[in-house]
Amino acid sequence: MRRLAFIDNIRWTMILLVLSMHAADTYSPFGSWYYTDRGDAGFGTILAFGLYQTFLQAFFMALLFFIAGYFAAPAFDRKGSARFSRDRLLRLGVPTLLYMLVIGPLTQYFLSRTWGGGGFGHQWIVHLSDGEWLSETGPMWFCAFLLSLAYALLRQAWPGVAKPVGQPGSQTVLAFIVGMALATFVVRIGVPETVSVLNMHPGDVPQYIMMFAAGVIAWRGRWLDELPQRLASRWAIGALLLSLPLLAVLIVAGGALDHDTTPYNGGVNPVSAGKSLWESLVCVGMSFALLALYRRYFDHQGRRTRFLSDNAFAVYLFHPPVLIALALLLHALAAPALVKALLLTAGAAVATFALSGLVFRRIPGLSRIL
Repeated sequence: MRRLAFIDNIRWTMILLVLSMHAADTYSPFGSWYYTDRGDAGFGTILAFGLYQTFLQAFFMALLFFIAGYFAAPAFDRKGSARFSRDRLLRLGVPTLLYMLVIGPLTQYFLSRTWGGGGFGHQWIVHLSDGEWLSETGPMWFCAFLLSLAYALLRQAWPGVAKPVGQPGSQTVLAFIVGMALATFVVRIGVPETVSVLNMHPGDVPQYIMMFAAGVIAWRGRWLDELPQRLASRWAIGALLLSLPLLAVLIVAGGALDHDTTPYNGGVNPVSAGKSLWESLVCVGMSFALLALYRRYFDHQGRRTRFLSDNAFAVYLFHPPVLIALALLLHALAAPALVKALLLTAGAAVATFALSGLVFRRIPGLSRIL
């Protein structure tokens, strides 16, 4: 298979958005993060953070799952079940364990200071003995979840999944959006969006699984090579335009203006149903938009973009302690929260990519998994 430069460019772009999300978590009243620096914020700031984080959450990780599925299918075809599974454990499992056992504990004890006293060694033993480490995947929940999808087992149990699939039609895209919205709504009836299981929100799982499956099917049908640009753009615009009035209704009638966010989190209510549909529209719309845009204008890589692509995974793995350290340095800066979030995003991106290229990917052993 040929190297798809535009997919590589989308991937590092999504990693930058991950950094921006965690920078927003640091200063906004929404989300959870190791270290927060939240002061009094006006309604405009709260609304801006809420819209940005909700919009980002609706598509950026789902698009990474789509890309993961797109490359999992040919990797299995080339390697077979045993080698594919072994490589997945090495490339996904080892970095996840590295984060759970080393990077995460160091971050929590020395930077966010969310561990107790008695010294790092003592707290690390407690971290292992009480099983806390099993739920401390940090951002590596993404890799842990990819391992749990067990694509190799699916291929062995259902060989027919490897058959080529034709190009999607408008009815297929619409059914996919509605199916995603319905599955998300149903899951959130039992498990509200505020609940986290193994550092992941169950209410987002249907979206991730369906986008991973879409990536596998896209490979089988050669969608990224053959899907007409105009058609992809039309679906993107249509889905995003439909999402705008729905978003306005959700803000006005859902309780956001009255600072009541409870209905958005799940349950049997029209606000949760509307939010599930809005997220599905944004997920599919933004995915088509970015795929069409990057395939048209960014299907090439120079020296700088190749550097960003090569170091994207290392940045994803190591960015939490770097971002938190910079947030601590910015604590004394007298600036609006939105400005500090932008500064933190830019600073963390520059610092982490530099550390990846100059340090992390030059360490023997680490280079094999980064």
